[in-house]
Amino acid sequence: MTSDRWIAMGIRTAITLALVMAAMNIKQAGAQATAIPGSGGDPSGQIETARPASGLTDLRNGFYLRGGVNLDLSSNTRFGDDDCLSISPAALYGCGKGIDGSPLGSKGDFGTMTGGELGIGYFATPLLRFEALLQYRPGFTYQGNANFVQTTGDQEVTAELSSVSGMLAAYLDLPGFGPFRPFLGSGSGLNVVDIEETLMTFPNTKTIVPSGRHVDFAVMMTAGFAATLWANMTLDVAWRYTDSGFVSTDVDTGRVVWHDGRRDPLEIELAETRAKLSSHGLLLSLRYAL
Repeated sequence: MTSDRWIAMGIRTAITLALVMAAMNIKQAGAQATAIPGSGGDPSGQIETARPASGLTDLRNGFYLRGGVNLDLSSNTRFGDDDCLSISPAALYGCGKGIDGSPLGSKGDFGTMTGGELGIGYFATPLLRFEALLQYRPGFTYQGNANFVQTTGDQEVTAELSSVSGMLAAYLDLPGFGPFRPFLGSGSGLNVVDIEETLMTFPNTKTIVPSGRHVDFAVMMTAGFAATLWANMTLDVAWRYTDSGFVSTDVDTGRVVWHDGRRDPLEIELAETRAKLSSHGLLLSLRYAL
């Protein structure tokens, strides 16, 4: 079983556990109203509402705002044709094995990705919270190498990208120690990624591949801890894995350009290429209780 399948299983398991814990905690919250001895039958004195565990930020009305920054490291990936048999428009790489014995394509990664995110959340119980979040990652770079058989020199491939994703997430806050409290979370949503023109540089020519925009399903899972700073402010420190789906170039006109200018640029209608985008990294954020 591949590592991606293990990760997918972990994400599904985390989501299932979060839903089970949500049901359990909602029932427990409803059962925590207890009669107080000596209340004399006064209904107002017979109910004691559940209180948050010590060390937690004051929940107030249950809502909070969160803002954060992230530093992600991308996983290794490969750009290849969506359909290597496509003729019109033409497949960029084609079918078969490359000079390194692997399928024709470009191997590389998206490097280090930095970005920011905003979220609004709600505590369903003192242990369970739900959140809608929006993340933006500008200006990261794909760097790789193609493996065309007919080219024995360098085959450098580069492209600039940016992405925006929106997700719904669930977090389970675990028992804490002092001002610190660990948590687990998982979520899913949509990711929109834009890729600029891809530049493929060869010894005698360069190929310019069309830009593209792709919308895909995205999932994440995270683990970290929260630290209470003061009455209504909490610092979250977390490690997060994100599967953002695919990056894809559009069907459009590409160009082959000769370095020495001995020929005019050659225009070619190119079919889609795509690569998997996944990452893991550090997230720092501040959570403000409303």
